[in-house]
Amino acid sequence: MNYRGSTNPIMREGAFRALSGGRALGAMTVQGTFARTAILLFLTFAAATFSWSNHFVDPAAVGAKLAIFSLVGFVLAIATTFRMEWSPYTAPAYAVVEGLVLGTLSRLFNFAYPGIVAQAVTLTFAVLATMLLLYNFKIIRVTDRFRTVVMAATGAIAIVYLCSLLLRAFGASSAGFLSAATPFSIFFSLFVVAIAALNLALNFDFVERVSRFGAPKYMEWYAAFGLILTLLWLYVEIINLLAKLKQDR
Repeated sequence: MNYRGSTNPIMREGAFRALSGGRALGAMTVQGTFARTAILLFLTFAAATFSWSNHFVDPAAVGAKLAIFSLVGFVLAIATTFRMEWSPYTAPAYAVVEGLVLGTLSRLFNFAYPGIVAQAVTLTFAVLATMLLLYNFKIIRVTDRFRTVVMAATGAIAIVYLCSLLLRAFGASSAGFLSAATPFSIFFSLFVVAIAALNLALNFDFVERVSRFGAPKYMEWYAAFGLILTLLWLYVEIINLLAKLKQDR
């Protein structure tokens, strides 16, 4: 079986190769994975709601809190990626931390553009439902060529974002070209949203095939963590796109 087909860094072939070894582990199921995903979504929303409600208690500390929570989330993501057996504990912790980050960011976006968060959440779940239907009815078929194209596009996006961060770090005047409401920036955001959506198809395919592979039960949390990563990426890209469109009016 070929499990190379996910662009999500935690959903990779090597992550599951060691689990085979001739052992009959088959405890992981597709239904169990989506149930774990629902739990992680609930934790994310609960933490985001708390963060949203307490955002302006100390406005001066918002930047520091975002930096700390983002760093903690990054550490948890790395730990989950390389220690899969920890995922029943690290994945929920990651969901809570990222919920705190997204709740604060969402409050900031909504302060600048009232109603934008409700629009972004609605669109995110609409895209999720659409991709699930397209995948379920085989309208989108995850082939090797499909995987290669989406992986290449995702890698290119990561490089562009990295270059933008480096430009900002060195104070380049052009560092904000991705956030400005220019036609190019809006087109780029549309492209990124499309690629994030296509990553969901890769995730669905990966979960389905790995569940047949015979992974242990804790891998449901690990795979759910991968799905959450993609969904959070999609939400952030959608709210960025909406903000650009509102700036352009």
